[in-house]
Amino acid sequence: MIDFAYAKQLQSCGRVLKVHVGVDTGMHRLGERCENIGKICRIWQFGCLKVTGVFSHLCVSDGVSDEEKVFTRRQIADFRSVIRQLKEKGITGFKTHIQGSYGILNYPDLRCDYARPGIALYGALSSPGDKTAAGICLKPVLSLKARIACVRRLHAGESAGYGRAYTAGRERKIAAVSIGYADGVPRELSDRGKVLVNGCSAPMIGRICMDQLLIDVSEIPGVLPGDEAVLIGKCGNMQITADEFADMAGTISNEILSRLGSRLERISVP
Repeated sequence: MIDFAYAKQLQSCGRVLKVHVGVDTGMHRLGERCENIGKICRIWQFGCLKVTGVFSHLCVSDGVSDEEKVFTRRQIADFRSVIRQLKEKGITGFKTHIQGSYGILNYPDLRCDYARPGIALYGALSSPGDKTAAGICLKPVLSLKARIACVRRLHAGESAGYGRAYTAGRERKIAAVSIGYADGVPRELSDRGKVLVNGCSAPMIGRICMDQLLIDVSEIPGVLPGDEAVLIGKCGNMQITADEFADMAGTISNEILSRLGSRLERISVP
């Protein structure tokens, strides 16, 4: 994406580049301000640039308050105004896009050439309880699983993990799971997260390590090395969704799903 200043820099590249022009309608992150219609039009004068798209970004389209709805509608109106003015000046032949996932779900009647779904492609929303105007039931398409490496007893008064952050108040059975913060599991889940094992919930205990974490499986019978631990997904009649997992870590599912590392094996299921 480009604004006028970036377009001037790209002109010196010496070869034709296909670009999309960013229009800042209120997010104030990237793009040329919508009121600078003169500068926006001048981008088409750079011979080395072939403008194939014009876009903006809705910054509170996930919001449900009246104030957020008014702000979003103003962004949409400003974007449409820019498109109209471009066409009035004879500038055509470009595609338009402004909607991300929440723009699609909360403003489904907004028509552009393209849309940019992100989190919705995972069948997830950013936070638990998010409501959308479209009322679409999203179905999760991703699970995050790891194997239990070992199971052992912890006597009352014994501690486990770095910093001895967890101390057993009574006899416990704990398990090490082969996944950690190097794989994208937030360290913030230390002593507050949970996983599913054999259809039951097991709390994370102690500090999450680079490639391992500990769970308490005292109340789950028959847990063995090699068993599956589900961090996101279904296990028996229980489920942890991506937004619930993120909420436990105090963040949003967008961050969790985008930080899952290349160390993780990807398995596609038809």
